[in-house]
Amino acid sequence: MTRTYTDPSVLAGITAGASWADPEMNPTRIDWAARRAAAAIPFPLVDGRPVNPYAPTGIRYGRNELGHWGEAQCADAIVIATDAAGIRWLLMIERDDNHGWALPGGHVDPGEQPTAAAYRELAEETGLVVQYTPAAATLPARYVPDPRASDEAWMVTTPVRIDLGHDWRGLPVVTGRDDARRAAWVQANSYQGLIEYLRHYLDGDVFAAHRDLLADILDH
Repeated sequence: MTRTYTDPSVLAGITAGASWADPEMNPTRIDWAARRAAAAIPFPLVDGRPVNPYAPTGIRYGRNELGHWGEAQCADAIVIATDAAGIRWLLMIERDDNHGWALPGGHVDPGEQPTAAAYRELAEETGLVVQYTPAAATLPARYVPDPRASDEAWMVTTPVRIDLGHDWRGLPVVTGRDDARRAAWVQANSYQGLIEYLRHYLDGDVFAAHRDLLADILDH
């Protein structure tokens, strides 16, 4: 069955003039030449409508819970610190939309470089301000299987690895801000170890969109 769905939160965002929500309700009227040229991952058009290159998602038409038609670009900060005992810790935030624990991150603003966006979102969501360096370990952009996506609206992220170094005897203080309910350092010597720590100490799970990314980062 072909499913069509756009979440009411997207319509509310349009009404409020939110920057993340395209006001255009008919995607065939969008300038796709410009958007496809700027896309991090190429995607096709069918009858003038964007198609997720990793479809199907279960929702063929509409935007589900995402506001941007086609590809939306975000950046995520992978902040790692190792304590004096040799234990690796990863900074994570609990999303305020009940989708679980995720990397600090968010949308890349128009004209903004993804690396700068990752540092900005890190400060906005956790209060941790790290000196920005353009030579940070910016990884290739990748599609993320966001549970809020549809076949016509999806997310691509640029992960930025920020290593705070070794021999920490007290990790930097962080606190949940902006759209983060909480921020915390999570033990992450392996991806499975991270999952177990989250469930045991924070009664949470990893945000679905970040599972493959974190498994790749922590286990390779």
